Amino acid sequence: MRACAVLCHFACLSLRSFLSFISIRLLPVMTSTTPTLRPYQKEAVTRVISHFRHSDDPAVVVLPTGSGKSLVIADLARRAKGRVLVLAHVRELVEQNHAKYEAYGVKADIYSAGLNARQSERQVVFASVQSVVKALPRFTTGEFTLLVIDECHRVPLPDERARTLPNAEGGVRRARKDGMYAEVINALRQANPRLKVLGLTATPYRLGQGFLYHRHYHGRVCGAEGCFFRQCVFEQPLRLMVRQGYLSPPVRVDAAVEGYDFSRLVPSAQGDYTEKALQGIVDHHRATPEIISEVVARAQGRQGVMIFAATIPHAEEIMALLPEGEAALVTGKTPLRERTDIIERFKQKSLRYLVNVAVLTTGFDAPHVDMIAILRPTASIGLYQQIVGRGLRLAPDKEDCVILDYAGNPWDLYAPEVGEAKPAPDTEPVQVICPQCEFANIFWGRRDGEFVIEHFGRRCQGWCEDDSGEGHQCTFRFRFKSCPQCGEENDIAARQCHACQARLIDPDDQLKAALKLRDALVLRVSGMQLEATVNGKGLPRLRVTYHDEDGATLSEWFALETSAQRHVFQEVFLSRHMAAPGIPWSPASLDEVLADQHRLRAPDFVIGRKVGRHWQIREKLFDYALQGGRYRRAASAQ
Repeated sequence: MRACAVLCHFACLSLRSFLSFISIRLLPVMTSTTPTLRPYQKEAVTRVISHFRHSDDPAVVVLPTGSGKSLVIADLARRAKGRVLVLAHVRELVEQNHAKYEAYGVKADIYSAGLNARQSERQVVFASVQSVVKALPRFTTGEFTLLVIDECHRVPLPDERARTLPNAEGGVRRARKDGMYAEVINALRQANPRLKVLGLTATPYRLGQGFLYHRHYHGRVCGAEGCFFRQCVFEQPLRLMVRQGYLSPPVRVDAAVEGYDFSRLVPSAQGDYTEKALQGIVDHHRATPEIISEVVARAQGRQGVMIFAATIPHAEEIMALLPEGEAALVTGKTPLRERTDIIERFKQKSLRYLVNVAVLTTGFDAPHVDMIAILRPTASIGLYQQIVGRGLRLAPDKEDCVILDYAGNPWDLYAPEVGEAKPAPDTEPVQVICPQCEFANIFWGRRDGEFVIEHFGRRCQGWCEDDSGEGHQCTFRFRFKSCPQCGEENDIAARQCHACQARLIDPDDQLKAALKLRDALVLRVSGMQLEATVNGKGLPRLRVTYHDEDGATLSEWFALETSAQRHVFQEVFLSRHMAAPGIPWSPASLDEVLADQHRLRAPDFVIGRKVGRHWQIREKLFDYALQGGRYRRAASAQ
């Protein structure tokens, strides 16, 4: 009997060792207080698990602010095999994600200097990226199989690097938080090459740089081929969240009072507006007292009001205009203890107004907020969505969230995301069907009613699969540069042919070569004129004249009477001059061309050569700036 007991004891130990080895984890028993996932949260978890069963490629889940990312993270962490590290960039998110996980009745560690906790022994660890990067040896044992990054839009894009930077004393300081993520990822991947990396965010793009993932599970290509995150495996649209009652509807109000004029501001190299530029406009602006007066009037009957100011002096001026004892100010310089106290008082509703400058856009959760006043501009739709998102959570006795924008921000919360920077203030997202694969692309563009007359798309975003299941991006290009060696179509900014590797012609080299010739004329095009005329035999012709800033002109003529002539016109002229390439347009007459000439675009430069007594157009350069051209274009073409 004793021998049997000993054998049973060793059998149990062997079983435990086996279970530990293959990292199987018994889930806790569910109770009545265990969080219940909403349907879209369950689908997000299912899609993540399915993706990582078949791939080690880093993945992204996109959920709007207030949709419960913490619960998705918690459920994934408790289901995961092996050890899990959950990273965030602010202590509030670390604490929030940890609390949701422990609500399942399981324990996890916190590693965050901001929370005065440095435990990392349990299977699941919630940590701040700043703390982890300073203690990498504790996390690079190879035991971690899943890395989850909250607010993953902070992970560097391909052209950025995690690096150390020299400081004034000759030592080194670490890169900013964005670079820290790359440092942690690289270290964990070296320890475990099959590490799964999942990112969650409400804003999956970076200002002026585009989407942070390569393709979307709906079958479209979004970001560059070199994106760290390979695929968005789930996305829940904001409009659907509001319609299904999971978020409070945002109600944007057109304020009657005078606002601020930020229209002349130019974003800095980092993509948004500098504090100095903002302060030059808002400092003691005559509109501020009237704006705050309206905010206070509209706040009657509202539970909580957040005001987003442009600069600290601007915020201090706003504070002086708000009812005494009902408002507080939080900035990046507010001491931690004071900041915590202010936020707690606001959450307890002992304060009605919370003014802030460049903080409280992530990791801040006060569901009772039902009014947002925006007194600052932003060139980032992501930041705008984060600001508005502070007021979209559900709360008792809350019907909606009023959005008061006094800064003229042009962003539409419900508009389809394009990813690229907006090319001009009057552009909007437009749908363009690919003539090759029929994918419905979303590009920046312009409309004439419902008709797209111009778009800035370059390549179809459709994702195609062959009979074997192999996938690739659709090869159709709306704008392209042809290789002089093999004729292959390349991206307009390409320097080398992707097919034959031949060097592609640089537009500046073309201009320099032409300028050296005595019988060449280079026009910096400031305008294009189309008109009906007749040739020497009295036959109708279309004359297209290109005008230079200095008054010089070059012209070309086209006939459209026969189908052969119209085909030549289509191939030689329309194919390059269409402002919305890929959208069918086959004008049958000269009158049709003139009637719809707003659908045409002028080139940036025209190169002509003298033949006898006349000039002939030899080359036209389009999309010059996108090709990296360094010469100045015509003033009207800027």
